[in-house]
Amino acid sequence: MFKKVLAATARPLECDESVLSASLIAQFNNAKLLILHVLESNTSIYRNYVKHYRTGKEIVGDVFYQDEVKAELAKNCRSDLPPSLKYEIRIASGVPWMQTLKWAREESVDLIVLGAHTGRACRHGTADARVAVGSTADGVIKHERCPVMIASKPIPKSKVIFDKIMVSIDFSPSCTSAFQFALDLAQKRGSKLYLFHMLPVPPQPEYTQTRYETDIRKIKQRLQEEFGNQISETIKTEIGSWGGVFPDIEILKFARRNDIDLIVMGSHTKIKGKLQEARWYVGSAVERVSAKSVCPVVVITDPKVLKQWEGQ
Repeated sequence: MFKKVLAATARPLECDESVLSASLIAQFNNAKLLILHVLESNTSIYRNYVKHYRTGKEIVGDVFYQDEVKAELAKNCRSDLPPSLKYEIRIASGVPWMQTLKWAREESVDLIVLGAHTGRACRHGTADARVAVGSTADGVIKHERCPVMIASKPIPKSKVIFDKIMVSIDFSPSCTSAFQFALDLAQKRGSKLYLFHMLPVPPQPEYTQTRYETDIRKIKQRLQEEFGNQISETIKTEIGSWGGVFPDIEILKFARRNDIDLIVMGSHTKIKGKLQEARWYVGSAVERVSAKSVCPVVVITDPKVLKQWEGQ
């Protein structure tokens, strides 16, 4: 299913969760692995001024320094990755999410794998699983059309087959694309497919138990009619729905209860604020699930609602 997998790593001194996860996926699919590290800069204006990966001292990230970083990363890859794996390493300067998209599009990759947080946040101990993903993951998700996987931890070898795949359904256009991706993967892997929708519950006592049970039955019926009927009888399927207030909490709860190996979500970018102050963003449920999930999360973005990256 995947022929080229790109892993963007923030830490050249080690093979982090994105590289280790992507390498397992590449091995399983006999795919080529592309490993990218974008040099860290303290300024958004002069991106050539970077922090040395060992000393933290600000230096010019010229071609000689890039070669040094590449050699360090290659050494770590040789010790952590299997010799049979086909991979290529690239070091770049610039905005991390832009450089990730640039190489992904040059190579027509099938999957991008990212860590939930930046190298700076991890190194300084400021990465917090309770908050949203970092700016690199946020930028890539908002602008990329191919599947983007967020791995907060390395995928265990026993889980890379993705025996249990969950799709979070909110009935948006992008969740249709997410469902199709999950369905295709489940068909190829022989996985069990789980469909889940959180029913927003208004405050009590206005919302009665009888009404709640009626709404849950309607939701499950809709899930079956719009999605379940597309699933082959050869694929084991489970449809779940219950009420809640925060979608990310209920999605993660469902994933834990069913020991899910992979969560698939659609990201429908929206506009916040007044028109003149509008900005594009991923969506709080996608951000929080991606940042807090124990298993990897694949995000599928609907191209129709994307802000065009070309020309920026």
